[in-house]
Amino acid sequence: MLRIAVPNKGSLSEPASAMLHEAGYQQRKDRRELVLSDTENEVEFFFLRPRDIAVYVGSGKLDIGITGRDLLLDSAADAEEILQLGFAGSTFRYAARPGTASDVSEFEGMTVATSFPGLVRSHLAEHRVDASVVRLDGAVETAIQLGVAEVIADVVETGTTLRNAGLEIISQPILQSEAVVIRGTGAGGPGGEDSKVQQFLRRMQGVLVARRYVMMDYDIRAERLEAAVALTPGLESPTVSPLHDQGWVAVRSMVRTKEAQRIMDDLYDLGARAILTTGIHACRL
Repeated sequence: MLRIAVPNKGSLSEPASAMLHEAGYQQRKDRRELVLSDTENEVEFFFLRPRDIAVYVGSGKLDIGITGRDLLLDSAADAEEILQLGFAGSTFRYAARPGTASDVSEFEGMTVATSFPGLVRSHLAEHRVDASVVRLDGAVETAIQLGVAEVIADVVETGTTLRNAGLEIISQPILQSEAVVIRGTGAGGPGGEDSKVQQFLRRMQGVLVARRYVMMDYDIRAERLEAAVALTPGLESPTVSPLHDQGWVAVRSMVRTKEAQRIMDDLYDLGARAILTTGIHACRL
C-alpha cells in the first residue's frame, strides 16, 4: 500500500483532507485517528504534525506527504517537492523597527528571531550574512520589544500585526510558500510503488483542474461559430454538434471559472443563447 503523510492540524489539515476527499480517497471522521487504511484505493494515511512530515518522508518511512514548502525547506530533510496544491499560500519575510536595516545584507552581526531557523540560516548563508538565529515558537514579533533580537522572520499576510507592533517589512520575501506534495529525493522508478505515486498525482492534478474550470454549453448560429470558439477554445478544442434547427450548433467547452461570467457576457453579445455552466467534480487531462 502507498503510505501517505497528511497534516493532522493547523491551516494545512482541513484543506488537505478536503482535497483528498475530492480525489476519491477516504478520510478520517474522528480527528483523534492517527492512521487510516483506505483498502479500496490501496492507500494508508498517517496523520502527523506538519513539521514532522518532511522528516518521515525524507527518511523513507513514508512514501509521500502533504506539507508546506516552508516546512519542507526548514526541515532540511532529504525530500523534494513534486506537486503544488494551490492552498495555504503564505509569504515569509523579515521585519524590524524602522531604521534598523533596509536589506538583508545589513543584518551582519544582528540576531534574527524566527520559528523557521533552518530556512532563515540557509537564506542568510545564500547572502553571505553572518547573523545569529534564535528559534522561537508562536508569535515572534515580541522578540524585538523584549530585546531578544533586532530582526524577526515570519509569515506575513496583510502586515497589520507587524505594523501594530511598530515593525516594518524589510527587503524582498524570503519565500513564497504553499501546500505541496513531497517525496524522498530521487525516489521513484519503474516499480509498483512509483506507479501508485503517479496515480495519486494524477488524481490530485484532476482536482486542481476541476477547481479551476467549469464546463460551458451554449447554442450559436453556425456563421458565428468561429468567433464563439475564439472565446471558448477549451483545453484542446470544443465539442460542436449540429442542432435540429438548421443553422444552429451546440458548443461545449471548458473555461476558467474566474473568466466564466465575462465569457458568458461576450457570448451573449455575439448571439449565443442557452448559455450554461456546470461544475466539474473530477477530470483527467
